[in-house]
Amino acid sequence: MKKIVVSGKTIEDAVRSGLAQWNVTEERVKVSVLEQPARGLFGLGLIGVKEAKVELELIPDPTNEAEQFLLEVASAMGLSVTVERKQTREGTQLSISGGGDLGMLIGRRGQTLDALQYLVNIVANRYSDSHLRIVLDAEDFRERRRKTLEELSERLAGRVIRTRKEVVLEPMSPHERKVIHSQLQNHPRVKTYSKGDEPNRRVVIALKEKSSIAE
Repeated sequence: MKKIVVSGKTIEDAVRSGLAQWNVTEERVKVSVLEQPARGLFGLGLIGVKEAKVELELIPDPTNEAEQFLLEVASAMGLSVTVERKQTREGTQLSISGGGDLGMLIGRRGQTLDALQYLVNIVANRYSDSHLRIVLDAEDFRERRRKTLEELSERLAGRVIRTRKEVVLEPMSPHERKVIHSQLQNHPRVKTYSKGDEPNRRVVIALKEKSSIAE
């Protein structure tokens, strides 16, 4: 924990001084009063004036801690990166960019990125009173992967219609399975469902019952 001890004529002055040093709001600190102020001899404020002394303890910001964790992991892999934060419907998105081979952080079909995302969420929620969801991305991989999965699902739906045989996809993360389900949820002739247990849970694309006797 990061701590500082500051003084001021009043407790409020001391606290303000500490907040200014860190450039944070009062919600980000825990205040402990070490010494109360005193007016001095005979209350005239001329001799023996004693200032207030407080200790400020910085309360970690969950997302800042997650970003720092990412930077440390990237540095250990020999990568110099920057992390950009933005809010989305899914939660807080941390997007990684920078020089070097960011494919190391993405991995095959995003497996390394998913593993890092899992760890980042553990780090962030360690410092949060309520559950936080952080989505990790690198070089817009999530968007590119989403488009790839949507195109794949449409092609496979066509195969199912032609062959009248269901298609079982490779194991995917919950997020990627959701992309497939969402893309085909309103399809007139095929349906999707998941089977198996994590981490080998798969999406199945099959004909709807009414389509099995059509044409």
